[in-house]
Amino acid sequence: MEEWVDAFLLHLQNKNFSPLTIKSYREDLEAFLAFFRKRGQNDIRYFTSTGIRSYLAALQMQKNPARNTILRKIASLRSFAAYLLEQGELRRNPFKLISAPKRQKILPKFLTVPETMRLLQTAAHTHMAPRDRALFELMYSSGLRRSEVTGLKIKDVDFFNGVVKVFGKGSKERVVPVTDMALAALKDYLACRPNPQPTDALFLNKNGKPLTGDGLAYIFKNTAITAHLARKITPHSLRHSFATHLLNNGCDLRSLQEMLGHKSLSSTQVYTHVSIEKLKSVYQHAHPKCKE
Repeated sequence: MEEWVDAFLLHLQNKNFSPLTIKSYREDLEAFLAFFRKRGQNDIRYFTSTGIRSYLAALQMQKNPARNTILRKIASLRSFAAYLLEQGELRRNPFKLISAPKRQKILPKFLTVPETMRLLQTAAHTHMAPRDRALFELMYSSGLRRSEVTGLKIKDVDFFNGVVKVFGKGSKERVVPVTDMALAALKDYLACRPNPQPTDALFLNKNGKPLTGDGLAYIFKNTAITAHLARKITPHSLRHSFATHLLNNGCDLRSLQEMLGHKSLSSTQVYTHVSIEKLKSVYQHAHPKCKE
């Protein structure tokens, strides 16, 4: 079965799936294979409804299994099954009689405006301040994903029109507005770079190599610690903060969907729940009956 997993992952790569997505598929499918290896069942014929139910039952027996994690694993296996059906390796769909649990709604974790400003100010005083200031200002001004930021080239920034061209999930291109402050920070950073070329990566690590996703996460972790932010901060925290702050200040959902690069409006609507929570908090502190 390992050979078919490798072939499936190569198929995803050829369809321009992002490296992070392919990594998730690989981890999910390898965990599935490991389960059957322990039972001495490593042949494609064991990829059946009964085998999948056994695997899902084992997952749910783990301590505090996260429902959305299990759903992601199911989605990976469904895609793998669809590929095997296309290749003629499976006669019937093993997921036809398997129903998945409903997705658990998790509100995105975001920073308050004062916390965000503290994070940006801290980034402007690191040992690589020109780069880090430009990095944080750009991410907060545009709500980019981690992979989108690390994939940017210098030529993708349009300083004249104040936008950045982004290649999102599935290599879909979109144009996102950027604040004047972020553009100024980017100009300052590039002025520190020796002979930057349009096709060079926009952000480099301390060794002059293109910044990776792991490198970006490391920068965020250290900057958050220096900023004395108690909660865990990831690159996605700024994306969530960008979306929440825009929505709280009157941005409409359709525009926000376009800027975030969401395929479905339902993905963007999760931020309306965050805004409602804010309204409820204000209401509970302000309404006389809530104080009794």
